[in-house]
Amino acid sequence: MSTVTSETASHELRVAAEQHDHSHDRPVVVDPAHRRPAVTLGAAGDLLRALAAPVRIAIVLELRAADRCVHELVDALGVAQPLISQHLRVLKSAGVVYGERHGREVVYRLVDEHLSHIVVDAVAHVEEGDR
Repeated sequence: MSTVTSETASHELRVAAEQHDHSHDRPVVVDPAHRRPAVTLGAAGDLLRALAAPVRIAIVLELRAADRCVHELVDALGVAQPLISQHLRVLKSAGVVYGERHGREVVYRLVDEHLSHIVVDAVAHVEEGDR
């Protein structure tokens, strides 16, 4: 059994995301003969676990709209700064976000737009069920 690191997971997910079609007009058909390697499935599971918290979902949605520093996320989400920082660490280690220092602040942005689609689609699915 191979070990899945955050770096491996991020790389595998970026490769898979580049091959993924977000078209809702037709289903994506996976050739059964093309089984995904265990490392790819493990990386996908790690990514979904990293996204599986309401605050982290909200952070991804905020960063989808614009790059933000911690205090902007605190203001936008009404969550304490230590909690925002903790969730950003999880998202960063999973390769979902990265931070760039600008003076005394770190500005966070999404690593890849494909990742935000996972969150947007999940939220849309839940909202469609509420109708």
